[in-house]
Amino acid sequence: MKAEILIVDDDPQIRSVLRIALGQAGHSVTEAGDGAEGLAKARSARFDLIVLDIGLPEMDGLALCRALRTTDQTPVVFLTARQDEIDHVLGFELGGDDYVTKPFSPRELVARIGAILKRSGPQVQPSLARGVLKLDPDRHMCTVQDRPVTLTAREMEILAHLMAHPDRVSARPALTDALYGLNGGVSDRTLDSHLRNLRAKLAQAGCDDAIETVHGIGIRMGPCTA
Repeated sequence: MKAEILIVDDDPQIRSVLRIALGQAGHSVTEAGDGAEGLAKARSARFDLIVLDIGLPEMDGLALCRALRTTDQTPVVFLTARQDEIDHVLGFELGGDDYVTKPFSPRELVARIGAILKRSGPQVQPSLARGVLKLDPDRHMCTVQDRPVTLTAREMEILAHLMAHPDRVSARPALTDALYGLNGGVSDRTLDSHLRNLRAKLAQAGCDDAIETVHGIGIRMGPCTA
């Protein structure tokens, strides 16, 4: 599928490599060289995905994502030159959907972007309900007692997977494979970060028993009572 992608990175060489790689994959690319410019462009047009460097001048990538998430749930893939995993965890807490560490393979990044676009693109999915919790994946809507809950694309995907099999205990490796693919290379910490954020949002909305941990086995849907 052709997508409109915004690349925000202060390194013109990286932007050039990504522009060529994504263009060869059939995507259209818009570029920004710093955080302030990236935020302005993200707010002035509709994009299907944003590739966002963490170490940006003017406004770093984490601050940009935080500002963007107040009004927009466009999928975000972080680029980071730091090996410290705290960047990755903080990025997911702010609503990132994936991350790639520099130096990276353009082919791998294009593949990851394609997988996210496929998951977040139009798909016919039934509405789901569990207690006071309702989910409409097609409209990207989640409610608790009819009050809206704002979720990222990844959080929506996790919740939809669990709600589609409400009484099944999903082992973490199997859940990771279902969400990220067999070759996703995603750590348990990444999944834990998404689950922690999802639980916190649902609890804040009044549903603190939505996801249960079955110790030593995995997770499953709870009763979702008010």
